[in-house]
Amino acid sequence: MLTIYGIPACNTMKKAFDYLNEKGIPFAFHNYKKSGIEAAQLRYFIEQLGEETVLNKQGSTYRQLSDAEKTNLNVFTFLQEKTSAIKRPIFVLNNRCFAGFKPEELDTWLTT
Repeated sequence: MLTIYGIPACNTMKKAFDYLNEKGIPFAFHNYKKSGIEAAQLRYFIEQLGEETVLNKQGSTYRQLSDAEKTNLNVFTFLQEKTSAIKRPIFVLNNRCFAGFKPEELDTWLTT
């Protein structure tokens, strides 16, 4: 089954939920705010997608860091502590990951 990782209050997440529901695609939702993220799952995201993709540099959690903090950032530790800085959504299906919400690319990813 498809699992979607994120936080429910995010507008992009809401668009992703609507997209999946409109297409009739069943999914499980992993809420970072309620459940956090296990170290192994975060490592998997980083291995599959890369730190640059998993770290949401557009969000306020990252942007609030000083330049020195950004330079010396341990991305893995930061994301474990600040799950709101993880790119949203992240989709997982059959041991494959897809980050972000781009409907055309997601359509292709879901059918391959």
